[in-house]
Amino acid sequence: MSKFWSPAVRELTPYVPGEQPRERLIKLNTNENPYPPAPGVEAALRDFPADHLRRYPDPESRTLREALAAELGVTTEQVFVGNGSDEVLALAFQAFFRQGKPLEMPTISYSFYPVYCRLYEVERLAHPLDPQWRVDLDAFGNDSGGVIFANPNAPTGHGHGTEAIAGLLGRVSDAVVLIDEAYVDFGGESAVPLVEHFPNLLVTGTFSKSRSLAGLRLGYAVGSRELIEGLERVKDSFNSYPVDSLASALGIASLADPEHFEACREAVITTRERTRVRLEDLGFQVLPSQANFVLVSHPDFDAAQLLVGLRERGVLVRHFNTEVLRDHMRVSIGTDDEMDNLIEALESLCR
Repeated sequence: MSKFWSPAVRELTPYVPGEQPRERLIKLNTNENPYPPAPGVEAALRDFPADHLRRYPDPESRTLREALAAELGVTTEQVFVGNGSDEVLALAFQAFFRQGKPLEMPTISYSFYPVYCRLYEVERLAHPLDPQWRVDLDAFGNDSGGVIFANPNAPTGHGHGTEAIAGLLGRVSDAVVLIDEAYVDFGGESAVPLVEHFPNLLVTGTFSKSRSLAGLRLGYAVGSRELIEGLERVKDSFNSYPVDSLASALGIASLADPEHFEACREAVITTRERTRVRLEDLGFQVLPSQANFVLVSHPDFDAAQLLVGLRERGVLVRHFNTEVLRDHMRVSIGTDDEMDNLIEALESLCR
């Protein structure tokens, strides 16, 4: 540790992202979309005037927010955008969760949440999943500094419907409830329509998964005007030009092609269900998933050893070496050919 670090930095345990290997592997470890972005994205990238880069982008990202608002059925003033949903989440932690009361979340959810708690000195209160590995909505109470969880949840894949989310919001009304919908397009039910009825609801989303733009870093939030204004106040105190001009143009081009979006989304869902059946045929226990991944375990084989064996066979998946998850692997959904390679590798390992 450096003597120049502040005390808070010395105490941090940073988030560990999924490996981005340099060698050629079938990459099923970071929940990237196996299909390319909409063709209009490539056209917009090719036609983007380089001269525009000498000027700062629109600090309000107005055109992108208008396009997102039209897609989501809300007003432009209810939309916030940032550099990936991770940045939007970080701003939300600063804007809403430094309350002097604990922030409630599941024990198993997106592993960046505890990192942000440490970074922003937010007390965390974690609740176990229910016996079916679902987020236990009944565990969250109103006397807290807020609630946050992914829906569908990561890395388990289960998603609650809007009726269940509305029930939670009817009970938790005095603090912000943040629903992280990074994976909602793969079979989940979005809570965005509930924003009109619950001023404490903030829904975050990303272009990284269903829109195949993980390399672009573009995310958003939808909520009441008072919540969006809170995010804007923090953003303008930190980085008043968060989304660059090129990212805005490519995001808008992605939103303009609903047919491509639907085709890719349906392809991932179909391949996920096909893969689930084949994994179960090999003796794996597969949690039901509404995301672009599945969480799996095998009663007869160690997950860490399977991870090594898969890599030796050219397939990369994710293993979380924690007490609860060490027997599990998270497998991102790739193309049919990529998943065939996964199954062939597992067949050789699980004889």
